[in-house]
Amino acid sequence: MQRRLGGINRKDPVAMEELVQMFIKSMKLSAGLNTRRIFEAWDAASGASRYTLRRFFRDGKLYITLNSSMVRNQLGFQKAALVDRINAILREDELFQKDDPQVKFVEELILK
Repeated sequence: MQRRLGGINRKDPVAMEELVQMFIKSMKLSAGLNTRRIFEAWDAASGASRYTLRRFFRDGKLYITLNSSMVRNQLGFQKAALVDRINAILREDELFQKDDPQVKFVEELILK
């Protein structure tokens, strides 16, 4: 008797990448994981992680609170480029669920 596990036959070989993706979807972890990956992409794209106090993401808007007005002013001039860099990092990220309806790519960056 063959047992079915998560829509796959246990005797069928499955790549580890597919297995991880299936696990993330079945456990409904993609929204939280996507948000976390967006925050990490912000740190990589901006280089301002040590000045970042708070991060919040909702409805395509990434809200960043910085503790330096000078850094905020400098990054304010680069908003469009930062959004493009963040989304480029996310497109290359294998763990970012591109088809998640709740947490998608960054559409707008709001610096506080």
